[in-house]
Amino acid sequence: MNPANIVALCFYSCISVNCQSAQAHQVNETVGQQSATVVFLGDSITESAVGDNGYITRLNQVLNKDGKNGFQLIGAGISGNKVPDLQQRLDKDVLSRNPALVVIYIGINDVWHSLSGKGTPADQYRNGLVDIIRRIQEKGAQVILCTPSVIGEQTDGGNPLDAKLEEYAAISREVAAATAVRLVDLRQLFLHELKIVNPGNDPKGHLTTDGVHLNDAGNEFVQECLAGPIRSTLQGEAVRHVVLVQFKPTTNVAQMNRVRESFAALKEKIDAIVTFEGGSDISVENRNLGFTDCFVLTFADVAGRDAYLVHPEHEAFKQSAMPFVENVLVVDFLTEK
Repeated sequence: MNPANIVALCFYSCISVNCQSAQAHQVNETVGQQSATVVFLGDSITESAVGDNGYITRLNQVLNKDGKNGFQLIGAGISGNKVPDLQQRLDKDVLSRNPALVVIYIGINDVWHSLSGKGTPADQYRNGLVDIIRRIQEKGAQVILCTPSVIGEQTDGGNPLDAKLEEYAAISREVAAATAVRLVDLRQLFLHELKIVNPGNDPKGHLTTDGVHLNDAGNEFVQECLAGPIRSTLQGEAVRHVVLVQFKPTTNVAQMNRVRESFAALKEKIDAIVTFEGGSDISVENRNLGFTDCFVLTFADVAGRDAYLVHPEHEAFKQSAMPFVENVLVVDFLTEK
């Protein structure tokens, strides 16, 4: 539901414990108590991520810290790679490992190499991503697609390739939506973080060594961005969808009640809604900022939430509620089932 202003708070190495080679210790079982193989496909950023302080090494420590999950993390990054390169080596370097999940972090060189006339045309970039994802999905694996992060750390648009990088990041977002895969928007996440840690608008040195390749802080940041999505994608955490509603001053009680009843009725119309709760504010703290109603919907997973968002019954409800609603605040979070 988003009728007005919506605030959404919505070299190959295996680095698993005691792992000497990816082939020797690969496991691809039912996810949960069993092990799951996660392959990270990308360029030099991913190639170096299996180093001592790399983001894959850090993810291994975080995801396997309690010894229960047994995630098998495999780095499959090669320096200089672009989308066409990933297409060529997908079978050998990724699909042959029978992954449960593939994390694709690509796009920097497709843009960066345009300076020497060797970049990837936008259509080829788009079609290549779709081809890679479809082939992974045909093997029964899930996909997390990352947008390309940064080529330069300036946050004022001053990096020479900012416009082109944003164009390609937008293509990645479109492809993720079209192929129904999980998106981790590293481009936006990096820009947000850099506005905080780079007040001097420096071209490098805060999350990268050279404006592209990650330093220790950058590797830790990418680990923070990926750990939750990897865990929730493989373990199927439930999604809580919290909606706060502020009615227009001209909306009367009968109209408010009709909006509430129509919203609640979606539970019987949309199968993806597991539970629905709602009610009017009874707080005595007087800090609701005008949001008088709160609704909490539970979905079995992110895919269920996404299906709900575009469901015709949800769209029809939004259209019927819009004349009576001033503002909406939406917060989604993951929780154990």
